[in-house]
Amino acid sequence: MKKLTLLLPALATVFAQDAASLLREASVRAAIEFAAQNEDKVIAEQIEICEVPAPPFHEKQRGELYKRKFEELGLRNVRIDAEGNVIGGRPGRNARPNLVFSAHLDTVFPPGTNVKVTRDGSWLKGPGIGDDCRGLAVVLGVIRAMNAAKVETPGTITFVGTVGEEGLGDLRGVKHLFGSSLKGQIDKFISLDGIGFGVANVGVGSFRYKVTFKGPGGHSYGAFGMANPIHALGRAIEKISDFQVPSMPKTTFNVGRIGGGTSVNSIAFEAWMEVDMRSADPASLREVDEKFKAAVQQALDEENARWNQNGRIAVQIETVGVRPAGKTSEDSAIVRTAVAVSSALGLQVTLREGSTDSNVGMNLGVPSITMNSGGAGRGAHSLGEMFDTTDSYKGTQRALLAAIALAR
Repeated sequence: MKKLTLLLPALATVFAQDAASLLREASVRAAIEFAAQNEDKVIAEQIEICEVPAPPFHEKQRGELYKRKFEELGLRNVRIDAEGNVIGGRPGRNARPNLVFSAHLDTVFPPGTNVKVTRDGSWLKGPGIGDDCRGLAVVLGVIRAMNAAKVETPGTITFVGTVGEEGLGDLRGVKHLFGSSLKGQIDKFISLDGIGFGVANVGVGSFRYKVTFKGPGGHSYGAFGMANPIHALGRAIEKISDFQVPSMPKTTFNVGRIGGGTSVNSIAFEAWMEVDMRSADPASLREVDEKFKAAVQQALDEENARWNQNGRIAVQIETVGVRPAGKTSEDSAIVRTAVAVSSALGLQVTLREGSTDSNVGMNLGVPSITMNSGGAGRGAHSLGEMFDTTDSYKGTQRALLAAIALAR
């Protein structure tokens, strides 16, 4: 996530009285106190969840564990939908509004990664320990605190563990929620993701492609003079690397992976790359996307012309991910409430932009934000990812108060 706006005291003031009045309710106050006292349980579940692997497109084992947790906590109609999302409801006095309160099950780490979590004092170390094992554990902590204090909400809260948030998962889990399993039933959406106390109200959109150049291939000496897919790939990457893009709105491009060829003495029959382009501004994203497609075509034409169409090559551009851009206004009730809840607990908050599950709701016009889950850490998306549990209960308390405040 990228920092977008600093502390907004004016917004906090608007809703501070509402948050403060909630804290005067006996059941809410008891839930907040329980959250602090129960943080050791949240940490234990954070570790337990993280030690169950959840590689991209292979979240089933962790999802089944999460489903059992939902059932043990007494959620209603607990199920795993067709995409793999874990869903359970906590009914309010009324069916609506329905707040969806979620965290994502998947990690960026491939099958076979050692997911054992180690502890050194207040520090936990393990792949995904902050992103998003922390969010998953805090969701459970919120449910447990509400149950312990017998908190009743005017509206319903639907708790979810989503699949496909990371990488080429393409937000497939949350897209399925909005488009199928909870279609027409989501009034507000919160995703818990990452550490600290930021709130993402701007969704950075992205286009992701796999580009494959293909040709007949041949012997590097005997067939010399033939168009080469790897050379065409190089031409394309060179052109992409020279793109000029705006810094405001921030617009980016990246060739993230490349591959191809069979041996050092062969003209490749295939070469490929994966490309990512991002912006929170749809027009800027479309502009860099058009540049990208033109660059690929130019690289193809130039490589074929260089060798007089000998061993002519072709190119395939495959869309592997589309994350919709969107924004939830700083003046919206959901953002103001998130800021006010933070203020009521003595926490400063920043508004940010990011690329998360809440992108989908933002794009559809459903009030949606992503909230960090408290604590501190470093090394996200690395094997050495770490989470500092010092005062991490404050993140659980904030998530809890936000859930109660928005389920109305």
